Amino acid sequence: MPDTGTQERCGYVAIVGRPNVGKSTLLNRILGQKLAITSDKPQTTRHHLLGILSRGNVQVLYVDTPGIHRKEPRAINRYMNRSARSVLRDVDAVVLVVDRTQWTEDDEMVADLLDGIGKSLLIAVNKVDILRDKTALLPVLKTLQDRFPEAEIVPVSAQTGDNLETLMELVAARLPEGPWLFPGEQLTDRSERFLVAEVIREKMMRQLGDELPYALTIQIERFEEAGELVYLDAVAFVERDGQKAIIIGKGGTRIKRIGTDARRDIETMLGKKVMLNLWVKVRTGWSDDERALKSLGYDDA
Repeated sequence: MPDTGTQERCGYVAIVGRPNVGKSTLLNRILGQKLAITSDKPQTTRHHLLGILSRGNVQVLYVDTPGIHRKEPRAINRYMNRSARSVLRDVDAVVLVVDRTQWTEDDEMVADLLDGIGKSLLIAVNKVDILRDKTALLPVLKTLQDRFPEAEIVPVSAQTGDNLETLMELVAARLPEGPWLFPGEQLTDRSERFLVAEVIREKMMRQLGDELPYALTIQIERFEEAGELVYLDAVAFVERDGQKAIIIGKGGTRIKRIGTDARRDIETMLGKKVMLNLWVKVRTGWSDDERALKSLGYDDA
């Protein structure tokens, strides 16, 4: 990001869009390290997540949000939409992420939310690295500009980093002058307990593939540091016995692989050796029960 003057700048920037357009990948690329979990599954992100980028005299507080979607069959879907919408009230600028040549009903729903919002708007047209014919972008860019005449539109690739510096410079220029809100070395305001749970969920999502139960969540029941050791007890909650069997796998082989992969990433994140115990429990109907959601940590919307 360029030096925008001697005065410090600081502000919140929401990253919004429909599910599976690359919002979390974009955040990780901007930060230069992995913070948000990612997978090829829609609605991987369930909570809004703050990523702090401090460079030069500018501190940008990026807020990654769950994908906004029309269908709300369960309480957890309604929670994710509320979580994303709530962020929009308190930010200084918005980055709308869209997929290069796809515009869906969910995209239109997000666009409707942004109409008349009164925030600086930038549109990141993502995944242009896998578009062979770049001229195919031209009608997309024109349509977006007609829809959002005041917006700055930037074709980018969250995967490769193409044109992200341009996007980051445009974001920084739209932030208000003011002191930084966090120490320069801080990456997020989320607890290590939260980040550990997200790592475990990511490993399950990636290993289970099409067998992944949608109603899957992780709760950390023990987080105890003892010198250079961290003792973790984590529970994966599902809604049916069959889902539990899928995660455990034959003879417990799958959950062992998940635990090994998660422990490796958690050790890298914490910089300590980790002793991880992982269980799977059935809690019927938790994903469509507002009270159960709150007890499992879905209470920040």
